[in-house]
Amino acid sequence: MKKKVVIIGAGPAGLTAANELLKDGNQDYDVVILEETKVIGGISQTVRYHGNRMDIGGHRFFSKSDEIMNWWQELMPLQGKDAFDDKVLGREKPLEEGGPDPEQDDRVMLVRDRVSRIYYKKHFFDYPVRMSASTLKNMGFFATCGAGFSYLKAAMFKKKEDSLENFYINRFGKKLYSMFFEGYTEKLWGRHPSEISADWGSQRVKGLSIRAVLKDMFSKVFSSKKKKREVETSLIEQFWYPKYGPGQLWELAAERAQEKGARLLKGYGVKSVVCKNGRITAVVCETEEGEKTVEGDIFISSMPVKDLVCGMTGDKPPREIYDIADGLPYRDFVTVGLLVNQLSLVNKTKMKTLGNIVPDCWIYVQETNVKLGRIQIFNNWSPYMVKDPEHTVWIGLEYFCAEGDEFWEMDDKECIDFAIGELESMGVIKAEEVLDSHRERVKKAYPAYFDTYAHINTLIEYLDGFDNLYCVGRNGQHRYNNMDHSMLTAIRAAQAIKDGSTDRTEIWNVNTEKEYHETKSEAKAED
Repeated sequence: MKKKVVIIGAGPAGLTAANELLKDGNQDYDVVILEETKVIGGISQTVRYHGNRMDIGGHRFFSKSDEIMNWWQELMPLQGKDAFDDKVLGREKPLEEGGPDPEQDDRVMLVRDRVSRIYYKKHFFDYPVRMSASTLKNMGFFATCGAGFSYLKAAMFKKKEDSLENFYINRFGKKLYSMFFEGYTEKLWGRHPSEISADWGSQRVKGLSIRAVLKDMFSKVFSSKKKKREVETSLIEQFWYPKYGPGQLWELAAERAQEKGARLLKGYGVKSVVCKNGRITAVVCETEEGEKTVEGDIFISSMPVKDLVCGMTGDKPPREIYDIADGLPYRDFVTVGLLVNQLSLVNKTKMKTLGNIVPDCWIYVQETNVKLGRIQIFNNWSPYMVKDPEHTVWIGLEYFCAEGDEFWEMDDKECIDFAIGELESMGVIKAEEVLDSHRERVKKAYPAYFDTYAHINTLIEYLDGFDNLYCVGRNGQHRYNNMDHSMLTAIRAAQAIKDGSTDRTEIWNVNTEKEYHETKSEAKAED
């Protein structure tokens, strides 16, 4: 008899789990995927608006796991011909022999240049920070000397890494930390870095430090261009990207899972989880047609841990467990899309772009006098994300906030006007250049590392006590996983289910094992 597997969430983790359980024609499982919204991909969705597309949060497709790289490429083959902008500009990209032509085929993965910079005091700085001539020039002689002495002091007198602030200071010195990390981190999390666990830095800034920056710089000087060199995780210079954004890949993954027999139920928001004798027996969903109960033998959850535990009924969790889950913090996310005739920013790089716009995918905004966190330039992610990439620029303005706060509760016009005003004050655009606009809000986009997170291991031990529950993905594990990490948790969960194993060690160890952090001649997915 088939076992019924209920997967909560149609994001990267949930869709990966469904495909892995059903691959190679496996008929042992009856798989149903429950998705609260009407769209596929979770935070990795692609939003369509008036012929333009928005990537919620920005998703670079590159992983240190060959397993994940092969998974992506099998679903979306690498380009074999030049993309529109590369063709127009005469830019060269590595092409896959026999691969599809982006100008003719939609199911194609593009190879894109990784360009991200920091915008600070109306100057651009490399991201990650590099000790380049432009960095030294923009910082100025005295600030550079101060940063150097600050780093030497930090190297000699290491601080105890009991906070994210000390984590950064140990690697960059207090001067660079205050310039490039302190303000942005507080914007992102709504807390000063001194109040945040160092765990966030150990996951998101693997191996990156002044020493790593210098090593990378010298390796470029002394290494042959043809020689494969080891680079730190965050220093990758190219990445893959679906022609129409990340949501395109996950929509294809959903189609494939359904072709294999999975059922996808959209608009099914899990509101309660029925527990009995150490097992999950069913979930109760809120739908347009009223409450629906979905029973199952095995449950794979990518829903927020907070909602999972606090929604448990029947055998309810102990008070201590409930309080830990209830206290887990999140940051919510707002993206404002603006279509403009042109940017006021001048492209002073040697990189060719359509319309000679700045070449950045992301611009990290370090200015503390604005709320804006990052700017995405969708033209540079993929020219196919923009209806008219030669004559307009489609940008996404990323704001970090809390559901219910003043910024979250703004109406669309108020929020968009606020965003335009901030960009004008920074010298990025002129208001009269705005042609169109759109706002998107995402709840629980970023699980945070403070408050009751200190007791996360107690919560994990409790969740592992359910022998038919597997927690996967970013929110499912309350871990700031990248897309590839979320997929790996799902792959490990699917394998454990097939093996009949209740050992969750390998699932929880994704993105924590030391060997996963080591360098490789390629780097990782980022979002």
